Amino acid sequence: MTGSFQNVLAGLAAIVGDNYVIDSAPDQEPYVVDWRGRYRGRAVAVVKPGSTAEVAAVVRYCADKRLSIVPQGGNTGMCGAATPDDSAFNVVIRLDRMRRVRDVSPLANTITVEAGCILAEVQAAAAAVDRHFPLSLGAEGSCQIGGNISTNAGGTAVLRYGPMRDLVLGLEAVLPDGRIFNGLRALRKDNTGYALKQLFIGAEGTLGIVTAAVLKLFAPPRSSALALLKLQRVDHALQIMQRLRGAVGDRLGSLEMMSRSQIEAIAATVPHVAIPFELTTPWYLIVELTDTLAGIDLNEPLAAVLSEALDAGLAEDAVLASSVAQAKAIWAVRHSVSEGNKRSGYVVSHDSVVPLERQAAFVANVEARIMAAVPHARVVMHGHIGDGNIHVIALIDRDRCRDPDATAALVAKINEIVDDETAAQGGAISAEHGIGITNRDRLARVADALDVDLMRGIKQLLDPNGLMNPDKIFASERRTTRSAGAA
Repeated sequence: MTGSFQNVLAGLAAIVGDNYVIDSAPDQEPYVVDWRGRYRGRAVAVVKPGSTAEVAAVVRYCADKRLSIVPQGGNTGMCGAATPDDSAFNVVIRLDRMRRVRDVSPLANTITVEAGCILAEVQAAAAAVDRHFPLSLGAEGSCQIGGNISTNAGGTAVLRYGPMRDLVLGLEAVLPDGRIFNGLRALRKDNTGYALKQLFIGAEGTLGIVTAAVLKLFAPPRSSALALLKLQRVDHALQIMQRLRGAVGDRLGSLEMMSRSQIEAIAATVPHVAIPFELTTPWYLIVELTDTLAGIDLNEPLAAVLSEALDAGLAEDAVLASSVAQAKAIWAVRHSVSEGNKRSGYVVSHDSVVPLERQAAFVANVEARIMAAVPHARVVMHGHIGDGNIHVIALIDRDRCRDPDATAALVAKINEIVDDETAAQGGAISAEHGIGITNRDRLARVADALDVDLMRGIKQLLDPNGLMNPDKIFASERRTTRSAGAA
């Protein structure tokens, strides 16, 4: 470590304290490698500020020293957006210490939390006042609210409640120059000029660091019913959804689809998850109804729709969960897809979203094209069919991925197939995972040129030196030249 970098460490420690500046490589390991182990970077330091004022002071210090700033939540993202590059000028800022629930208002149906709060903690804080925060993800025990906001997280409840963008009322964020954007207002109606908070939602930490948020709460579900359906075709799932919406309206809370191959990957690699049903058809649909009224029998209307679906030949079989434990067992399968895929091989993951009417064509076409181009790939699929978001995953034997150049070419080939088919069906390449590192080149290839120009203009306005989470989203980004002496 050069003397100048030692000075940097001392300067950061003066702001947050010695105990909250991590500089040794072994201790930094969890923070410089992404969840999938796909990307690895370096950092001068990992810094853990304890307040918004400390975040602002760290950012001002880094901006003065021309050090790149990499905001990081729970590091559970799928696209490498929270991973530093391999330069020697990165400071990773973690908000683990900022986990306060600042306010809960059952009257206003809001909760104000700091960005380091774990999603499950927010859910629990809402439940403690008989309210419900609906965002639900497989990583909810470790992902942080700041990361959920920065990636505009989706999850399994989007059909009823919307993605994170629909759940945020107000934001507090530190800008790339250290100024604090104070938009932490719990207002349902605010038409005072531009909706500036929206800039930070889904920006993947490239425009600033979210430090706190006012989130919407809802009445908790007090009645529920869940079923698993076995289907032959994706379009049958869409017809069932149409029937459900007509019969139960917004009581339809979740509609999740998995291919047989996806469940087989989980069964083979995740031993603590049991598959509580036989695999006899190509597709499996989870349907969950909820109601805020206690004592409502939702099994009756769900059973009626399922009976109609069976009679119409839309489903081969249906299992209506008879207990909370059985429902949890079914959900455990759905929430294990990322773990199962990671254990099954080299994952080429996609996050496409297409119009509902075109999902069946998209699924059939993209699988056929991948298998024709890469016969040794194993195609698995899962996703939120009710909002058009189907994750197409190609699993490749790791022995075939030892050569980096060959692997990159293989990934590019699969990506091109998925992207072209997504565009052909009128869709977009990312519904909820974002761009990060993984999808930079794909965005540059498929995005509208004007869209990219506008995004770059916003980035240049807020971060003219390109120091805030550089080289994420955009395929290339000019940064101020620095040297160890400058640091």
